[in-house]
Amino acid sequence: MNLAFVLFKYFPYGGLQRDMLRIAEACRDRGHRVQIQTMEWRGERPPGIDIQVLPGQGLTNHARYARFHRQLPALWMEQGIQRVVGFNKMPGLDWYYAADPCLRDRLLRERDPLTRRLPRYRHFLEWEAAVFGRHSRTRVLLISPRQEAIYRRHYQTDPERLVMLPPGIQHDRRAGPDAAELRAGLRAEFGIGDDEFLVLCIGSGFRTKGLDRSLRALAALPEGLRRRTRLIAIGSDNAEPFRRLARRLGVAERFQVLSGRDDIPRFLQGGDLLLHPAYHENSGMVLLEAIVAGLPVLTTEVCGYAFYVEQAEAGKVVPEPFEQRVLDQALAEMLESPERARWRENGIRFGQTQDLYGMVDHAVEHILS
Repeated sequence: MNLAFVLFKYFPYGGLQRDMLRIAEACRDRGHRVQIQTMEWRGERPPGIDIQVLPGQGLTNHARYARFHRQLPALWMEQGIQRVVGFNKMPGLDWYYAADPCLRDRLLRERDPLTRRLPRYRHFLEWEAAVFGRHSRTRVLLISPRQEAIYRRHYQTDPERLVMLPPGIQHDRRAGPDAAELRAGLRAEFGIGDDEFLVLCIGSGFRTKGLDRSLRALAALPEGLRRRTRLIAIGSDNAEPFRRLARRLGVAERFQVLSGRDDIPRFLQGGDLLLHPAYHENSGMVLLEAIVAGLPVLTTEVCGYAFYVEQAEAGKVVPEPFEQRVLDQALAEMLESPERARWRENGIRFGQTQDLYGMVDHAVEHILS
């Protein structure tokens, strides 16, 4: 089969981008021809997959996306594309991989009616309706039960067009026999003592992931505990606004930012807690990665995968509506809690008994059906 995978931008450390590439490579490995059409490609190009970078000029993002999209139908026809799989919302898709939360829901909750009438929001709402609206024929690969309910509420989407996928975390995230060695090596590399706590914030898009909330929670720790706590953020984003915030809060010496990297399993073993107080998060794959690694998690209820933290009994979930003081208190309590060992054991056991790894195979089966 001749397949087109479409997304606006590819960079190596985005969750959506990683999922797209894993699904594309699985289709290639089954003998199908895969083309990826995008406005921008950063990183290595996978063998056996045709990467087509198309211009998307314009003064605004939505204008650039619209120009990019206008080129696609003729290209699909010329290349004999039999199935179009989108990883961003746009018209003309056969399948959409729903990694992003519902924009209509967020705008209704967070923005006033005048803001929702701005050209950029009208554009993205029209494209969202082109995927989820009642008259659309696009089938949807969902990764969050929470988002399924939200989309159906706003768009009355035919449930027969919706497919719920299991999570698809990689097996190397699980705690293995080398866990103690990985932990010791990571902590030695970063100069973290046995009596110190390492809090991790992992994920590109620092604002969305709530890194500002994490820094405020670090600053709110009792002085003695704060002096023994380090916070490392890992991801692809502009870190300077958060470094400035850390300086204003007086915690700059306890805070470090690293670019996206490939050795995340080392950090999952070397850390003492994953802090992920996201503002909005369709799923939150890193929550599951931490759970199965045995790393306790503190997150917000808005994350689509937050329920796994409670189901596994591997940490705590801050309820909505969010309050900073609740997060501050939870962080202080979790760092010194006698429950830490139990949270770790629960998470590792959960990773050994639940289907958390099959997303790619299930997605490919549906796309090719």
